[in-house]
Amino acid sequence: MSDTVSKAGLQVDSALARFVEEDVLAPLGHAPDAFWKGFAALLADFAPRNRALLAKRDELQRQIDDWHRERRGQPHDPQAYRSFLQDIGYLVPEPGDFTIGTQGVDAEIATMAGPQLVVPVLNARFLLNAANARWGSLYDAYYGTDALDAPPARPGGYDGQRGAAVIAQVRRFLDQALPLEGGKSWNAIGGPDDISLADPAQFVGDTARGKMFANNGLHVEVVFDANSPVGRDDPAGISDVVLESALTTIVDLEDSVAAVDAADKLAAYRNWLGVIRGDLSDTFEKGGQSMTRRLADDVRAGDSSLPGRSLLFVRNVGHLMTNPAIRLADGGEIPEGIMDAVVTSAIGAHDVRGLGRWRNSRAGSIYIVKPKQHGPEECQFTNDLFDAVEDLLELPRHTIKVGVMDEERRTSANLGACIHAVRDRIVFINTGFLDRTGDEIHTSMQAGPMIRKAEMKTSTWLTAYEARNVAIGLRHGLSGRAQIGKGMWAAPDMMRDMMEQKIGHLKAGANTAWVPSPTAATLHATHYHTLDVFARQKELGEAPDLDALLAIPLAQGTNWSEDEVREELDNNAQGLLGYVVRWIDQGVGCSKVPDVHDVGLMEDRATLRISSQHMTNWLHHGVCNAEQVMNSLRRMAMKVDAQNAGDPSYVPLVGNEDGPAFRAAVDLVFKGIEQPSGYTEPLLHAWRQVAKAS
Repeated sequence: MSDTVSKAGLQVDSALARFVEEDVLAPLGHAPDAFWKGFAALLADFAPRNRALLAKRDELQRQIDDWHRERRGQPHDPQAYRSFLQDIGYLVPEPGDFTIGTQGVDAEIATMAGPQLVVPVLNARFLLNAANARWGSLYDAYYGTDALDAPPARPGGYDGQRGAAVIAQVRRFLDQALPLEGGKSWNAIGGPDDISLADPAQFVGDTARGKMFANNGLHVEVVFDANSPVGRDDPAGISDVVLESALTTIVDLEDSVAAVDAADKLAAYRNWLGVIRGDLSDTFEKGGQSMTRRLADDVRAGDSSLPGRSLLFVRNVGHLMTNPAIRLADGGEIPEGIMDAVVTSAIGAHDVRGLGRWRNSRAGSIYIVKPKQHGPEECQFTNDLFDAVEDLLELPRHTIKVGVMDEERRTSANLGACIHAVRDRIVFINTGFLDRTGDEIHTSMQAGPMIRKAEMKTSTWLTAYEARNVAIGLRHGLSGRAQIGKGMWAAPDMMRDMMEQKIGHLKAGANTAWVPSPTAATLHATHYHTLDVFARQKELGEAPDLDALLAIPLAQGTNWSEDEVREELDNNAQGLLGYVVRWIDQGVGCSKVPDVHDVGLMEDRATLRISSQHMTNWLHHGVCNAEQVMNSLRRMAMKVDAQNAGDPSYVPLVGNEDGPAFRAAVDLVFKGIEQPSGYTEPLLHAWRQVAKAS
């Protein structure tokens, strides 16, 4: 550990301590000594509780493993299985009828429906891009992606033919979202003064660049500039159409970052403070020129001031990991989730007190997404922890709101009870296919070999999982008060497919869904103009039965050919190595990683969890052997090296099989059973620290 200072019995990294005291506490008027004393008391209470919850996870897993071992070779009995899970306390009684009581929630979360971004906090440029993605050019989004059904742009400057196709597509959007009086088309208007809406209430006001309208709660700015390269050739002088796009963004300290020590955490906290204060900036080289990116200003429309930036959540880490940035009185590392709760909330208090350039939450709330919780006891722990943090920071009760990621099997199976545990501060539930599948595999590891990874997407449990998440959220009053979300579209270069498929999330009742880029957010925003999600939510039925959720995706005697086994191993190994090598060697926690077919996918630790656990499962049950796994890893190492050949900072895997990246990948498979809940973090952190030390 680096240089430390003693604070109320805690050993705190000195740079982190200075940051907390000078940059975070001083503007709030909090005395450092009282803060550290209160922090130490909080840890004395919550650190042992945290450890006890992790021990309960392990004990439940041990009992489930034993149950499956004792019945190996027998047909699966769903009723006996469900009774067993109830007997051991894995399943808890339903809490009965209740409605969440959350108050003080911003409209972007409660009453508006739109796209959501997730951005790694350690990348300031990406963070600024995401925060500024509240508004996006629909012209640019269509022109630069395959979402437009037209030939690609010709090289060598602006392609007028493609531009005309973009304008035609956007005019069709305007006709649908903002219909004109008498069925007139936007193609026929002569300028900004020639607009008569069928519903005049859709007009919001004039802007500095044009006119602002609204549809389904989202804003649309039509920009007029007859002197611009686009506007001068347009009969109406329209130079752009700008959509309100990413209503909310999750600033991520968890799966999309590689933060293993005090220096990493300090960098993360600094960026979070910068974006909350409004003074974060980043200077970088692009096209041979130096550019500086800053946060966008608010937008004036008539007498209204509209936010210029996405409303920000911050995603803390879960309950599992510890961090050497602070050591407790007994010498142990601080539970990282507790450290995040205190520090990110203290930074969020700057916004509550109005100390920043703009308000993030106009309702005066701090929004924290809490991932990887296993069941209602852990949600109750989070609720109690946030109570204690509010007391420490002298914040009113329930200032800190919580988003519950429904990505662990015990949370899915007890979702109503989980919501009940945080019922007065919950503002978000969301499904995550990759982590949820990783936990599905690990929880039932001893039951038998699992179906192939691609087949998981159509399995009984997954269909029930996605439907239950929405139905249970609606049952307990989240509609109009909180977000019910769906997971990521991972392929940022496949926008046509996204446009065809992702509207399914709205039809399923989700009032937000994750997208991989600001451009994708603008394109996805058109879906929310097409379909009124809140009306759709009223049409949905009850949740599927719990037994469907608990259906284990076992292969049930399938005998795969040697080619099929090799194909599956290669697919998993390539994804595993392609992600691990950047995480370990470069500290990159999220990036566009080419898959085995060379399709770029946005990947984070959740991708790694499912790939490694699937390989572990097949190895454990003899579908493959150790030699086949190692052959696949070595074969895919060559492919990953070739895919990264253009990166001057890349360290090849081939020839470095004793290096930390390749060894981490091997450990993730061969030590997969012993990893808590199949998580990748313990091994990744250990090998990243080795890489940093060397």
